[in-house]
Amino acid sequence: MRGAPQLGSASLHILTIGVGLLLLVGLWTPIAGTMLAILALLHAAFHLTNPWTCVLMGILGAALALLGPGAWSVDARLFGWKRVRISDR
Repeated sequence: MRGAPQLGSASLHILTIGVGLLLLVGLWTPIAGTMLAILALLHAAFHLTNPWTCVLMGILGAALALLGPGAWSVDARLFGWKRVRISDR
């Protein structure tokens, strides 16, 4: 509202929106989760007043990258849903 947004800040927001849409659809979940973690940490570095919400988003992005796609995601439809079965010995 005070002026034109800086180019770096605007591009970070646009990239974050794109990654959020990929996660919403469930396409390329591990890649999008990793990108969300990186972008959230960049937001935390630039957003000096309250970086903890950005750090929380980074942690959630890393968790999504490690967990992978859900059962109803596009990734699960394209590549199949992987189940981990722990058998008794």
